Amino acid sequence: MTRILVLDQPTHGLPAEQYARALRERLPDVPIDHPKTTAETLDAAEEATVITGVHLPDDVLDAAENLQLFAGAAAGYDHLPMEELRERGVVVTNASGVHGPNIAEHVLGWMLMVTRRLDEGMRRQARNEWRHFQAMGELKGSTVTVVGLGAIGQAITERLDPFGVTTIGARYSPEKGGPDGVDEVVGFDELDTVLPRTDYLVLACPLTDATRELIDGDSFGALPPNAVLVNVARGGVVATDALVSALQKGRIHAAALDVTDPEPLPNDHPLWDFENVYLTPHVSGYTPHYWTRVADILSRNVERIADEGIDSGLENQVSP
Repeated sequence: MTRILVLDQPTHGLPAEQYARALRERLPDVPIDHPKTTAETLDAAEEATVITGVHLPDDVLDAAENLQLFAGAAAGYDHLPMEELRERGVVVTNASGVHGPNIAEHVLGWMLMVTRRLDEGMRRQARNEWRHFQAMGELKGSTVTVVGLGAIGQAITERLDPFGVTTIGARYSPEKGGPDGVDEVVGFDELDTVLPRTDYLVLACPLTDATRELIDGDSFGALPPNAVLVNVARGGVVATDALVSALQKGRIHAAALDVTDPEPLPNDHPLWDFENVYLTPHVSGYTPHYWTRVADILSRNVERIADEGIDSGLENQVSP
């Protein structure tokens, strides 16, 4: 029988109690534990066949003798003990897709702000200064390269389509093609060939061996000086020193970063000092609908396990 342990791990300021409540509404016949203390959590882990949360502490994994599925409550899974989970035959899923609408809106907000120079308008407002300025231009007719065509990347390209832009998608397996609205798809190893015609470079890929420092000094050298970098992926996808150098030398127009390397960004880091760098503290994933969307994924998977078994292939499965 399925028994679910919801780890007491809030995310984006939303308490995990909301997650447990949403699961109970969707799976009224499934025992769902949401303990608040470490001792109670370890006791519940012994009986759990499904554990769900953002992180999986070592002591919880050690206690989870009956674990079949770890349902990650975040899109990323590079922080999980994946090797040990594979060795134990534990299926791992993630929360890919729950961030799509909100992160895509975050990206579009930045792009519109930079294009129309809304930040300059706010600076002049703060000075009570009524003085005209020119916008950078329009999104229409520009070329946007989106690195990563998963759920978040697709949500971004869908929202870009009505703006009349040319969209290039970059992905690890370009032979899979791209979603509707993507005009061209290249592999990560071909990215530098499309950067010279890229006006907006949007990073929405996971951090892997293939994407670590994918955007480096050569990449910034290939971009036109009017290009804007938008990173909602992971800070490590960008070589930070190369980014700082590119900004100092005026080799790109601006950078909008929800993630950085290191993170949190130290108070004395040079990225704070650029007027054309826009920083948010890893908050693009916030949405009031976060836990209900994660609960939808897990409830569908629990129902599939009941009907077809754990080896049936689950939604958002990343391992084994």
